[in-house]
Parts: sequence; structure tokens; C-alpha cells
Amino acid sequence: MTSGADHPVNRTAVRFVVATLFIDAIGFGIVLPVVPALVMTLEHGTLAQATRTGGWLALIYALTQFLLGPLVGGLGDRFGRRPVLVGALGGFAIDYLLMGFSPSIGWLFVGRALAGIFGASFGPATAALADISTPDDRAKTFGLISAAFGIGFVVGPAIGGLLGTLGPRAPFYAAATLAACNFTYGLIFFPETLPPARRRALDPRRLNPLGALLAIRRAGRVVPLLTVYFFWQMATLVYPVTWAYYTIASFGWSTAMIGASLAWSGIMMAAVQVLLVGRIVARLGERRAAMLGMAVATLGFLGYAVLRDGTLVFVLLTFTGLQSIVQPAIMAMMSRRVAENQQGELQGLNGSVAALAAILAPLVLTQPLAYFTGPHAPVYFPGAAFIISAAATSVAWLVLLATPRAERG
Repeated sequence: MTSGADHPVNRTAVRFVVATLFIDAIGFGIVLPVVPALVMTLEHGTLAQATRTGGWLALIYALTQFLLGPLVGGLGDRFGRRPVLVGALGGFAIDYLLMGFSPSIGWLFVGRALAGIFGASFGPATAALADISTPDDRAKTFGLISAAFGIGFVVGPAIGGLLGTLGPRAPFYAAATLAACNFTYGLIFFPETLPPARRRALDPRRLNPLGALLAIRRAGRVVPLLTVYFFWQMATLVYPVTWAYYTIASFGWSTAMIGASLAWSGIMMAAVQVLLVGRIVARLGERRAAMLGMAVATLGFLGYAVLRDGTLVFVLLTFTGLQSIVQPAIMAMMSRRVAENQQGELQGLNGSVAALAAILAPLVLTQPLAYFTGPHAPVYFPGAAFIISAAATSVAWLVLLATPRAERG
């Protein structure tokens, strides 16, 4: 017996969704190494000031994702995945172009708000894969998502670090071009994955984060796992939110070195997702696989906190690649606990939970980093944010340990 993903139309959909997330990851990764430089250019300020502003930029991005995640997921459940995804891709192209041309820091905030709106399409993208895979295949299928991001982070930051030598705006123009190509590809090739018979009417009470949470709670036992997911997202956001600032403050790295480190991290993530996720989940089960990944992440965070030799960063990045087991395992566990016609709503809610974590992460992570690298710090400690991430991961591990097992979890 073959899974739904083996159908020719579904194989096309899988290729498109994976390619979409891959190109999105490239676009996101391209700009990461140069954000500190662009913010300092627009503000004419110091690294510590740019770190604080970078935190607020991350917050506005997360806030729009949090508010619109269930709406975008609900639209996907009602009208299908294709119009939501393709429309978001076109929006991304415009957004990156806007940020590249930003004449002031205010325009950069506008761009990040728009990026949050279009970034809420991650839920429908994940739901599209859920549409065409069986429950038993979903951990492996969702692993493709993390693999796409991992490989995208190999290419994106490496390109961004090199393009950054041309100026902090050049990577944004490249990201806009990639998004436009992805939009064209989707417009031509992406087939609809949700048949009309499985669509559901829009319920305004479920198009906001609280309403969606209450609806999902009635349908399945996902609230404890959403708590795990929240703390896990809080912890791992230390990378996109603080990495560029942390490595400059700790090691004085250039944009090229920042890009190289992020690229190496992507290689490790991709290797784990492609080669190990399916095997580890099959051997340990989704629950224990996630707990293993969290334990590795906690040790890694503590390592980054105390590390003072930049060359050892790459050794630690190799070790912490195993933490990429966690995301697909948790997502598969949640997917088992809701009905088939609520997969889009669940993924939209996941997006909102991740965005809620991202709303808090800039305040919890970047502000201590800015303080402990600023002129008034009692001690210079660029690793402060990683101590906080280690604590958040420990909480997630304990909640998962106490979470009741599902019938098939």
C-alpha cells in the first residue's frame, strides 16, 4: 500500500512545498548576516543599540504572525492551500524589495510587519503536506520541512555573507528576486492538495489565536504539546534573533564569517533531517526522539554561553545539529491528536504559538544581550541569551516528560 504522497499530483505538490520552504529559507538566511550592519547604517548607532532595535524588529514580525496565523490557516482550510501560498509568495517578493530600499528605520519596521503577514503562510504549507500524507508518515514528511530549511540555510547565509561585502542592502534585492521566481513557479505548477469535500466553512470565532486554541482543545489533547512547542520555539529563536549580534560581540566576526557559520549549521541540520530523523523516530518513537534532541540543545546552549574561541563554534554547531529532530517529532505528535479536516487549523495555531514565542523572545533574549555587551554592563557576557535558552529548553523537556501519551503517540 502506498501513501498519498506517492500519487503523481501529490508528488508535484510535495516538490513545490519543499521548494517553497527551501527558497524561503534562502531568502531569510541571505539577509541574516547583514541585518546588524543595515540597522547600524540607518540609525548611525552602535552594535548594542542595533541589538535592541533588532529585537523590536523581530517583535513586530512575530506580532503580525501571531495575530494572523489562525486566519491564514482557516483560509487554507476553506479555500484550499494554493491561493494562500501563491499569494503569500508574491507578497514576499514585494516585501524584500521594500526592505532593501528602506530609506529609514521606520520603513524597515513596515517591511518586517509585512513579512510577518506573508510568513503566516507556513501553516498552510505544512497543512498541504499533511493533506497528502498518512499519520504514520507525517514525522518523516514534516522532516522534509526542516530539511528544506536546513539546506536553505546552507545556501542563504553563505550567499548573504558574500553579498554583504557589496553593502547591507544587496542581500535583500537577491531575496526579492528568489521570492518572485518562487511565486512564478507556484502560479504555474502547484496543484491544490485539499479537495472541496474536505474543506470547512470559516468560523469567525476560530480565526483568532484564542478561538483557534479553544476549538483545537475540544478536538484533541494538544495543549500540553503546544506548551512544549512554545518553550522550544522560545529557546531556538536565540539563533535567528541574536546570532549575528552574538558572534560580532564575542568574536568580532565579519558578515562572511557569520554567513559561513549559519551555512555550516544548515548543513548539520539537513544531514540530520535527511539521514537520521526517520531512523531515530522509528527506533525511539516521536516522544523520546524529541526529548533526546532537547537534551542535546540544552548542552549546546550552555556551550555557546561560555565559548570564547570562535573556531570551536563550528565544532559545537556540528554537535547541536541533532536538535533538529525535535521539530518534526513534536509536529507529528500534535498532528495525531486532531481530526483530518483540522490539520490546517492546527498548523495555523502552531504558527501563532511560534509567533507568540517570537513576540517574547526579542525582549527576553536580545535585551539581556544588549545590556551585557553595552557600556554599563557589570560584566561583559555575550552568552547571556544562551543561558536563557537553556532554561527554556529544560522547561519544554519537563513538560513533555509529564505529557500523557496519545493512543498512537
